[in-house]
Amino acid sequence: MIPPQVLPGDDVESQNTSMVEQTDASIIQTMRQLIGLIAKHNHAYYVLDNPTIHDHEYDSLMQQLNALEQQYPHLIQPDTPSVRVGGAPLSQFENVAHTVPMLSLGNVFNVEELTAFDQRIQERLFGQFYQYELELKLDGLAVSLHYESGCFVRSITRGDGETGEDISHNVRTIRNLPLVLNNAPFTDNDQTIATPDVLEVRGEILIPKSGFERLNREGLAKGEKAFANPRNAAAGSVRQLDPKIAAARPLAFYAYAMLGEQAQAIGLQTQDQTLCYLQHLGFGLARKPQVVEKLEQIQHYYNQLIEERVNLPVEIDGLVIKINDLKQQQQLGFLSREPRWATAYKFPAQAAMTLLEGIDWQVGRTGVLTPVARLKTVNVGGVMVSNATLHNFGEIQRLDIRVGDTVSVYRTGDVIPKIERVWPEFRPINTLPVQLPSLCPACQSHVVYVEGEAQARCSGGLYCPAQRVEAIRHFVSRRAMDIEGLGERWVDSLEKMGLLHTVADIYDLHQHQAALLQLEKMGEKSVNNLLNAIEASKHTTLARFIYALGIRGVGEGTARMLAEHLQTFEALQQATLEQLLKVPDIGDITATLILEFFKEPHQQTIVNRLLAAGIHWPAPAPRTRQPLTGQSWVITGTLSTLSRDEATQHLQALGARVSGSLSSKTYHLVAGEKAGSKLAKAHSLNVPVFTEAEFLDFLKQYGVAIS
Repeated sequence: MIPPQVLPGDDVESQNTSMVEQTDASIIQTMRQLIGLIAKHNHAYYVLDNPTIHDHEYDSLMQQLNALEQQYPHLIQPDTPSVRVGGAPLSQFENVAHTVPMLSLGNVFNVEELTAFDQRIQERLFGQFYQYELELKLDGLAVSLHYESGCFVRSITRGDGETGEDISHNVRTIRNLPLVLNNAPFTDNDQTIATPDVLEVRGEILIPKSGFERLNREGLAKGEKAFANPRNAAAGSVRQLDPKIAAARPLAFYAYAMLGEQAQAIGLQTQDQTLCYLQHLGFGLARKPQVVEKLEQIQHYYNQLIEERVNLPVEIDGLVIKINDLKQQQQLGFLSREPRWATAYKFPAQAAMTLLEGIDWQVGRTGVLTPVARLKTVNVGGVMVSNATLHNFGEIQRLDIRVGDTVSVYRTGDVIPKIERVWPEFRPINTLPVQLPSLCPACQSHVVYVEGEAQARCSGGLYCPAQRVEAIRHFVSRRAMDIEGLGERWVDSLEKMGLLHTVADIYDLHQHQAALLQLEKMGEKSVNNLLNAIEASKHTTLARFIYALGIRGVGEGTARMLAEHLQTFEALQQATLEQLLKVPDIGDITATLILEFFKEPHQQTIVNRLLAAGIHWPAPAPRTRQPLTGQSWVITGTLSTLSRDEATQHLQALGARVSGSLSSKTYHLVAGEKAGSKLAKAHSLNVPVFTEAEFLDFLKQYGVAIS
């Protein structure tokens, strides 16, 4: 910045004063520009959850502002975002009396109660014309904000309505809250309204849904406990003694009122006009208010909000109904704890307490056992609920839930009801912890529950009727037995006809040609093609057959390792835990699952039927050390000359192991186009990287020709 030059003949002292004033004005102008930009991007990030610049660009703006403030501390602006990072912690909260009590709202819960509220309004307004103003009932923390000469000075919680706690040090950090009000005059209906010297604004502090999800996601990544809901997170954030905690949370403030006497004193006439004025000053509104005259319009808007609720950016628990005219509000007055001129039309409760009468176990298509709570029927959010999900056995253990317990059931929108809380205070004497079934309720196969995992599974994958369709689909898939023509549609149809109970029944379908011809769009040629494909599938490889059995934890790579190291299927069936653990990439859990699979008599019966049907594979070739034996490779990105499956097959043919995860032990990474995080990780771990062209040249060294 170049200061103005001293002009000849001028008084030097006056020139120096002028120069300082001009310099200060220029610095302040730059500060204001930076503050405006930062405020704009804070709003986009913290309130709209829609960042408009990159983090490093935002940091650059803050660094420029901080540099100016350090150099010119006497020019620091009262609304500078540098104060939003939080100052020194407090030792305790100060109790402050409200200038006007912060009263609660009365509630109505149905049309009859709403009509009664309206009737009381009619009686007290003596035939006057009146309108209602409708707002969202935000599920946050009510606070009052105090401004003097347009600058934020204090924020107080509702407390007991008469006295609250001073939380100014935390509220000052909220990104969408104006620390300095817009001082431009507000014009409405040819009326100009100036900002008063003293202003009290009331509203709610909350965390928008997107910010809450981000907060929990980031917290869980750090190993922290997740917050139960946005309101608890917001309330806990503003009641911290250390403001840096609040500064790190995505808090937002939404205004809903200013003191009625203040509003009328500056010329405001209605509640909706007041909210427009507050928005002009710089405050956020949850939604533009609605003004209506009839109860039918209120009910319509209420029903509309119930439908929209799940998609709203903030949590709400109802609709606030206010007399719109401020003079009529004053005329109606107050009861001891609530205004006569307003009420909350609450949504049906989203949670309710009831009794857990029992637990049923359902078996999913992949064998997972899911516990379902049988409840004493209760109305939750307008829906009669008699069942709720318990997710998995791990959740039962976490909640320590027992049959006979009193529980809180929660639901939102169309989400399946879930048990959110157990009340051990009401637990009957002699209740016992829930035991995991030892046998599958669908097929009586053994249930496998691996310590440390949340889910329990049925071990009868090939036999269990709950899993049969999924087992058959996997068995016939291209990478397994590759039975062309037996797609999902035909599998479903044949299962419903009773022709497919297990995968072994596939090889008996030639006995049911007449039934096959009855299927829609299944002519004689299609039937013959299907039967030929089934016959051709009998000649396969040991690795494919192992993979086709659908043993949990055994993917294609693991199946290939088992085939290579054990050589025969009989050796796999008879393998001990110690033998399985010697196979590369097989740990305790996978080894245990393999043992459980072959221990199940039903599985053995089906496997024997498959082998008896004629499924076979070439005898194992003599073991020779391949050039890439012992090497672990990873493929990422898109390859243009060959598919990733083909690349994997070429590497495996040369003895390499192809993995989906990268580590410091990875021998090489093959990176195609649009390689993402794995490429960056490879560089950080110093793992060698091949481009596609380099990889093809590498394969040529071993006689692999790619056309």
